[in-house]
Order: sequence, then structure tokens, then C-alpha cells
Amino acid sequence: MGTIDRILDKALQGERLGLEDTVRLFESNEIEKMGAAADVIMKRWHPEPVTTFVIGRNINYTNICDVYCRFCAFYRRPGSKEGYVLPDETIFEKIRETQAVDGTEILMQGGTNPDLPFDYYTNLLRNIKERFPGITMHSFSPAEIMKMKELSGLPLEETLRQIHAAGLDSLPGGGAEILDDRTRRKISRLKGSWHDWMDVMRTAHRIGMNTTATMVIGLGESMEERALHLLRVREAQDECIEHNYNTEGFLAFISWTFQPDNTNLKLARQTPEEYLKTVAISRLVLDNIKNFQSSWVTMGPEVGKLSLQYGCNDFGSTMIEENVVSSAGATYKVNIESILQIIREAGKIPAQRNTQYDILRVFDDVSSGVRRDFVMQN
Repeated sequence: MGTIDRILDKALQGERLGLEDTVRLFESNEIEKMGAAADVIMKRWHPEPVTTFVIGRNINYTNICDVYCRFCAFYRRPGSKEGYVLPDETIFEKIRETQAVDGTEILMQGGTNPDLPFDYYTNLLRNIKERFPGITMHSFSPAEIMKMKELSGLPLEETLRQIHAAGLDSLPGGGAEILDDRTRRKISRLKGSWHDWMDVMRTAHRIGMNTTATMVIGLGESMEERALHLLRVREAQDECIEHNYNTEGFLAFISWTFQPDNTNLKLARQTPEEYLKTVAISRLVLDNIKNFQSSWVTMGPEVGKLSLQYGCNDFGSTMIEENVVSSAGATYKVNIESILQIIREAGKIPAQRNTQYDILRVFDDVSSGVRRDFVMQN
């Protein structure tokens, strides 16, 4: 039995993969074997042939940022004529439009704007929740939370408690990039260490908030750094489970590839094969995270469909609006009907979920061409 076969067998037997195992997988090109093993693991978590998605909208409330990441084509420096902060009424109208198409999630994200005081966020969230009590605010990256901490003068935990009380429901995993400081210093010197990102997430878990975790490949990182990233996420999830916090911790893991267009970081675009390999390895290593999202926004719907055979059980968000990734040249747009079709073409049953991964509707009647929606007991 070859080395890769032994590692995959180890994962299938329920043994944990370590650093050396994970590096070996990243160095291997036996992608189909990894995908097959990841698919087995995924089906242990999700035995029903259902692929979920959430109807959500990205609202990029500001593009002003003082971190200056080399890989970002979206931000504008403070004082730029192209900088903006959306008026509150514009944000409210975008949420109204989202609810009008049965949307349940708002992913609000922007730059680390030094001109917005902490009470801008707390007041905005309170106003949103007053107007739209049923909407889930899955918003603000750890970098934005750290900027709020700086501007508020509060400790990190108190910053998170106040923003949570104001209406922030859960934290997305944006800004993780690669959780190792060698690469982080190279691509985003001012964004903070990997410890900063993880401190925000661990603190959020401690106060009872759910989060997600992400990884971006193709930033010049080594295979060992990719492996360390996964092991550090797994360790933080172990801590959450061990301490029995009032949260599931990382509800999902999402990986995608760096999009180099229009950025100051001139690196080769990662192949679909490298993306699919990363999806599979993530599912094999992260044995304590239930949900893995496909990244069709960066990879396109066809590769997104393939990812459902490589460990993903979720197709992510409809992304009614998305400006950050699209600024860097990823322009894939998929509407709800297209998502249903893609999931069905992959041999799966599409289902709408909420941010907590509770299934809201199953779109089950394919043969007759008539959609029958019903609530599924979770």
C-alpha cells in the first residue's frame, strides 16, 4: 500500500491526520483518491443526498481601508475620492430586497475604516434588527472586529459582547487567508498575525457565537503552511468542543483560490485540480467540522458542482451582491434557479438552509418539473 493510500485509510478508520500526513497529501497529485475518501467522510456526516444553500446577500458597506492588502482590488485608501460609506437607508433597502426573495442572511463586510466610530456599528445593527428582526447578520471579518476594538478602546471580549448584543449573530471567517505569519507578512503586513484572527474567533466562541473558517490558497504559501492552517483551525474547534461553550464553534469551512486580477500581487492562478484537492484534504483533516462549502464564486459553477464529490455538502450563498471577489476578476454569478439546477446535475437534492444550517425548504420534486417546498425536521 502506497503512502497516500495509508494516509487515506487512516482517515477513513477515524484516526486523526497529523502535520506530516497533511503535507504529504498536499504534495500528492492523487486527487481522485483523495476526493473519493473525502466523499465517504462527508456522507458519514450527511447520509442523505441533500446539498444545502442559503439565500443571502453581501453588502459591502464601505471600501475605505487602512490595511492595504496587496491581494485586494476592492479597497480605497482613507481620503480617496473613490472611497464610500453606504447610507443607512441604502443598506436597509438592500435588506428589504433580500427578504423579498426569501433571503435570510446578510454578509456585511467592508474595509477597516478608521473614520467609522464603534457606535456606527452598534447603532446600525440595532436599526437593522428593529426593521428586520428575522434577518441573520452573519457579518464583519476578524480584521473589522479588531478595528472596532481599537476604535472603541474596549477589550476584545467586551467589544464582541457589545456588537453581539446590538445584533451581530455570527462571524464569517474572512481574512484568514493563510494562518501563518510568514505569508501574512508578505501579503498583508498591517492586517495582524494569525493569532489575532484566531483570538477573535476563540473569543466569539467563548461568548456563544457561531463562526465559519476559511482558507485562501495560491498566496505563495508552502504546503506546510497550508497544513498548519488546517491544524490550527482544528485545534480551535477542539477547544470549543472541550469547553462546551454555548455554540457549535466553526459551523463551516470554506476554501478558495486567490484571484490575482487587478491586484498588486502577481501570482499564478491556482488550477481547479488544486482547489478540489484542497477541498478534499480539508474534509479529511478537519474531522470536527460538519459543513464544507463549495466556492463557486471564485471557481465557477462547473467546478462548484465537482466539489460536491470532493467533500462539500453545501453550495454556499446565492450572493445576491458581491463586490470584493468580483473586483479581483471572479465574475461568476449564479441565481437561485441555476443553483437548483447545478445541485440536481450533481445528483443531489437541493435544500435551502439558514445560517445555522437548519433546513428551511427542500426542493424535491424534480421529475414533474414542479417545485414542492416543505419544512424538513432537522
